[in-house]
Amino acid sequence: MSDIAIEHVRGTLDSLYRTESSRILATLIRLLGDFDLAEDAMHDAFATALDQWARHGIPANPRAWLISTGRFKAIDALRRRARFDASQEKIAATREADAGDPSAAIGSAEEGSVEDDRLRLIFTCCHPALAPEGRVALTLREVCGLTTEEIARAFLIPAPTLAQRIVRAKGKIREARIPYQIPQAEELPGRIETVLQVVYLVFNEGYAASSGASLTRADLSGEAIRLGRLLLELLPEPEVIGLLALMLLQESRRAARTSPTGELILLEDQDRTQWNRAHITEGIALVERALTSRRFGPYTLQAAIAAVHSEATEASATDWPQIVALYTVLLRAAPSPVVELNRAVAVAMRDGPEAGLSLIDAILARGELTTYYLAHSARADLCRRLGRTTEARASYERALTLTQSEPERRFLENRLQAT
Repeated sequence: MSDIAIEHVRGTLDSLYRTESSRILATLIRLLGDFDLAEDAMHDAFATALDQWARHGIPANPRAWLISTGRFKAIDALRRRARFDASQEKIAATREADAGDPSAAIGSAEEGSVEDDRLRLIFTCCHPALAPEGRVALTLREVCGLTTEEIARAFLIPAPTLAQRIVRAKGKIREARIPYQIPQAEELPGRIETVLQVVYLVFNEGYAASSGASLTRADLSGEAIRLGRLLLELLPEPEVIGLLALMLLQESRRAARTSPTGELILLEDQDRTQWNRAHITEGIALVERALTSRRFGPYTLQAAIAAVHSEATEASATDWPQIVALYTVLLRAAPSPVVELNRAVAVAMRDGPEAGLSLIDAILARGELTTYYLAHSARADLCRRLGRTTEARASYERALTLTQSEPERRFLENRLQAT
């Protein structure tokens, strides 16, 4: 085989891993009934493909090939273990008999059915038998392929702590024999809150990547929106509607959030003609739909805030009093220091930087958000606007130590140099 053929296959596999690995893994988990076995099987299948495809060509349906190969690799592994443990032979036979045709399962998922393997996997990972923090961590790791480090940054906790949560959650699924299925209709309301949290965390990682050279990861935000649509089809509750609206409204700004060279552009400086009007129209309609119910919650309120921003044709036309009012309601509905920070920034835009700065300083004085770079970045900006240069520089420097995103670092470095 030529080096060119190998490089072509390697490039194809790299692309498939980025775009399809979550689907492949979800299907293998359904076929094999075990997280760790499915992960090993998927990696074995990708390794085998590098050699086989370079020799015989890339198959017509690469994902089906990888799923089928992974499945049989796992069965072979179980049979090898059977030499030392007779119970493994029975497990291997069961996996082989029950797995069915993986290509058929792929077809149904691509048709948009709620029987989508990733949706099944999300509900499995979010089973009530698991600890709440384990549900979210496991879903982000297994469904969406985020690294342990990325998830830990999203939770603002150490990576080893996060890794232990994932291990414990997998063990609980195994021990409790938690089924790989979408809950019955009567069970859905009690299961949906954590699922929505997971989907939004995935979206956030795609909308503002926690690390790396790119500010955004369109694959993750697109996946979150797709899952949001599936959830809405499955359970058209106000907060499901609100979450989809929020994601669409935020995603509408993607093209305007970075320059052609990848530099971060703040909301107030964005070219709003680049905003996706189709997303905005759909998002606003969904917000209005969710608000007709008295059972809406934090996602709908956040979507309403995003809708106010989207309705302003220029930054100076933003209705800041309405945004402050919505943040005040949100703070009562879902108190958190991050919501409090966002409200403080809105107050600064309504009443002036001094008013916002006093609120941010109160949050930091309580010891909250001290490791959240956006708190220090917001403080730096308000100090800069007030002419408090020394404090602004100190806050920019603190923010720089807390972000792993290269575009965010460049933005802060440029602000620091200009202050």
